[in-house]
Amino acid sequence: MPELPEVETVRRTLAPFVTGRAIATVSFTWPPTAVGDPRTIAARLTGQRIERLERFGKYLLFRLRRDGRGSLLIVHLRMTGNLVVNEASGAHTRARMSLDDGTELVFHDIRKFGRWQWATRLPARLAALGPDPLAIGPDEFATRLRSRRARLKALLLDQAFLRGLGNIYADEALFRARLHPLRSAASVGPRKARGLHRAIQAVLREAIGAGGTSIRDYRDGRGERGAFQRRIRIYGRAGAPCISCGARVERVLVAQRSTHFCPRCQRRA
Repeated sequence: MPELPEVETVRRTLAPFVTGRAIATVSFTWPPTAVGDPRTIAARLTGQRIERLERFGKYLLFRLRRDGRGSLLIVHLRMTGNLVVNEASGAHTRARMSLDDGTELVFHDIRKFGRWQWATRLPARLAALGPDPLAIGPDEFATRLRSRRARLKALLLDQAFLRGLGNIYADEALFRARLHPLRSAASVGPRKARGLHRAIQAVLREAIGAGGTSIRDYRDGRGERGAFQRRIRIYGRAGAPCISCGARVERVLVAQRSTHFCPRCQRRA
């Protein structure tokens, strides 16, 4: 599933094409992609001007305005969604958006889990999400960590704790911070908490700089693959030697997600 760096990269690559443009037409070739009646959603989007494109956790927010009224198009890429500029339709195309200058946004989604939602305000389920990991300060992060007894990896995947962080980058951050994924969050002291905060922000910024991680389906708004998969230190390396100490990387399931760690570098306290 595209995580924060992938969604941010899509936002950055699409923004120059869509900002200030008006939506000419919208069509859904897979009706369930639209949250609600697809014809109604297409009609509500037609004629809207895109004031800006934002990221909210793992969601893309198109800030719209028509006749002085603001609204939102919320796009969730889910597992296999790609939103690409000026690409031909194919077997996995689920939606298309034409802009007033002839630009086309094409939504491909192999698994059909992606969704487009039109709303007049941010839905309650999104408003309830936690702070952005690139915006939260170290003191607030440490305070939030201390108040939770959940295992670290499970907590980092909880979108009510931090919005946008996912499986790959949680593993990478915990490895950099030398923290075991099964350790209780409440047991992490202030110094280690600040180290984890730094590691989370560092790995996210590096991944954004590399255009995200393309392990399977992900591509950016121009259809290009990311490159961060070449820099991964721990995720997906079960059975391989740790790049820091040579110990065998282990894999466990946490919150139903594959979790990778070095038993020597990330000792469980």
